[in-house]
Amino acid sequence: MKNRLCEMFGIEVPIFAFSHCRDVVVEVSRAGGLGVLGMARMSAERVHEELTWIDEHIGGKPYGVDILNPASYEDFGDRKFDPERLFPQEHRDFVRKMLDEAGIPPLPTADADRIMKAMVGEFTFTPAESAKMLDVAFRHPIKLIVNALGSPSKELVERAHAKGVKIAAMAGAPKHALRHKEAGCDFVIAVGTEAGGHTGSTTSMVLWPRVVDAVAPMPVLGAGGVGRGRQMAAALALGCEGVWCGSVWLKTRESEVTPEIKQKMFEAGSEDAVLTRTVTGKPCRTLRSSFTDAWEQPGAPKTLPAPLQALLWWGQGRTRVERVRAKEFLTYPVGQIVGDMTEETSVRNVIHDMLLELSESKERLDGLLD
Repeated sequence: MKNRLCEMFGIEVPIFAFSHCRDVVVEVSRAGGLGVLGMARMSAERVHEELTWIDEHIGGKPYGVDILNPASYEDFGDRKFDPERLFPQEHRDFVRKMLDEAGIPPLPTADADRIMKAMVGEFTFTPAESAKMLDVAFRHPIKLIVNALGSPSKELVERAHAKGVKIAAMAGAPKHALRHKEAGCDFVIAVGTEAGGHTGSTTSMVLWPRVVDAVAPMPVLGAGGVGRGRQMAAALALGCEGVWCGSVWLKTRESEVTPEIKQKMFEAGSEDAVLTRTVTGKPCRTLRSSFTDAWEQPGAPKTLPAPLQALLWWGQGRTRVERVRAKEFLTYPVGQIVGDMTEETSVRNVIHDMLLELSESKERLDGLLD
């Protein structure tokens, strides 16, 4: 495609794929797009392992990494394992009672302590932790770094550009995009509220052209509710140079989600992708579950700030739930495109179907405008 982002990265189609799964990253890049590995919840050692594997399987194709580097977060100090210090008694009791009443057995004390210690030690949500991961990433042939929460620092932009690595950041409003532009980003990703994970409140149809106009002539990727060729055509028609997709890869056989969560997604409608603070402490669109519903009930405690709420869910809730595969409590970040995700397929088939539908959309518009 004749496209600035295709030229920037030497790729065939402007489909950028966010995934926590290295297999998805490799398959998208090998198919002509650009895979981006989400590094949240990874230690520096794990980052090295994942990127080494990608280097060995991607055939020299370009790929990138995505970091969580929020502008605001709750710093919980030395990271020593102490649930009583990390979580108020009210919150611990709330989660414990919720799962006990659902008949979900507690973890053995030794297992619970070990899991929580590992999580607290490796949870990556601060600039210092992101810096450690980036030190590792820069030792690999990455071509892109995406800052998922907030603008990248001047030091990171200069370091990346010195190594020939492009920098981008996500924006849920034009003012965010302008800050990214001022920070020195090479392009921005306009994320509509339909997106899975951390997102804002403005729909893609409204947000995309506003961000395009705000940062012109800087390239913009459209994100939020993109998983089909018609949605890609809409992004291009609204001025975007390409699309950023995340949720659609969860339905592929290469994805990281368990069969139980994948099946729950296949049964879900778009309304089951709810925007909630219950899993991370920041607005995050995720699959509706008994856990997310419980926090909306009268008398529920206020969610904790990030990343404490995430640690509460992962350490006090998710581990118990996934141990017995309690379907009603299973959740995973996913966008409203989940309503179109009804069966398993492959990464290559997703890209093929997107490009075919994009071509059909162009032909239809050509016929209408002729």
